[in-house]
Amino acid sequence: MELNTIEQKQHAHVMIDLLGPEKLTAVVSLLEVMLDPVARALVHAPLEDEEISAEEEQAVAEAREWFKANPGIPFEQVVAELGFTMEEVKNYRDPA
Repeated sequence: MELNTIEQKQHAHVMIDLLGPEKLTAVVSLLEVMLDPVARALVHAPLEDEEISAEEEQAVAEAREWFKANPGIPFEQVVAELGFTMEEVKNYRDPA
């Protein structure tokens, strides 16, 4: 029987929970090697620990309300309005 993705993840979690410390370290190392660089960076990124202010909460609430009545602006349109092409955006390399 073939497992779907959710079942596979649940099965993996059960097996990981059964591993001893030395095997867990090996599995974590393997998983990190398998991830692409962006995913790996996200795994190691610090958790957000800054408090969200009442003003920020209000701004988010206002933005959500706005989107209920207004469509978003397509990214391609924003790029064009800024005078760039999608090709330039896709091929951008940080000079640093």
